[in-house]
Amino acid sequence: MSAWKCSLALIIMPIVDAEPSLLSFEIGATALVIIDMQRDFLEPGGFGETLGNDVSLLAKAIRPAQDLLEAARASGLFVIHTREGHKPDLSDAPPAKLERGEPTARIGAPGPMGRILIRGEPGHDIIPRLQPREGELVIDKPGKGAFYATGLGDALQARGITTLFVCGVTTEVCVHTTVREANDRGYRCVVVSDACGSYIPEFHDVGLAMIKAQGGIFGWVTDSGRAIASMTTP
Repeated sequence: MSAWKCSLALIIMPIVDAEPSLLSFEIGATALVIIDMQRDFLEPGGFGETLGNDVSLLAKAIRPAQDLLEAARASGLFVIHTREGHKPDLSDAPPAKLERGEPTARIGAPGPMGRILIRGEPGHDIIPRLQPREGELVIDKPGKGAFYATGLGDALQARGITTLFVCGVTTEVCVHTTVREANDRGYRCVVVSDACGSYIPEFHDVGLAMIKAQGGIFGWVTDSGRAIASMTTP
């Protein structure tokens, strides 16, 4: 390709207004990853609320995530949904994880929406407003990060993905872990701040600050308005 054609290709690439800097990306090489927007974490009466958390703090992220998802679909981004949970026999859950918490609120125990963090139970499912469509990838993960013990890395490589827009819950746990994993694998991550949420607002703020610190040590941070504008602007 000639030098002027290369320059033209760079000019017409979408650019997202983010911190700590603008970032250009290619639609066909970009995916939206929606982390763990599950009923047990977000809905009243779910596992998250039984632990004493205010689930309304997570509910704030639903509409921005929904708008982001609609824009990603319309723009042709590869869409990925993740769900944290374990096999019914708990063979993929290490003892140290199973032993945490009160005995009645541990992984696998009966909860208000079925067995806690068990695949196939009602609470494990994604909330209705963000339900996956046919053709979108659903990753069931046994850990906090979406790359550990899953096929996510292979799926991204097969599609030539280089950039990830990331949102979901919770900011400082599963979102942060996934972004760190992705960064180590060479992916450029843009975390969409208002489409993420935490039960602890201070952790949400600090988690985002850590991602964009030191020139973007783990990635970039933007909001849903700017992210959608970058996907939909001709």
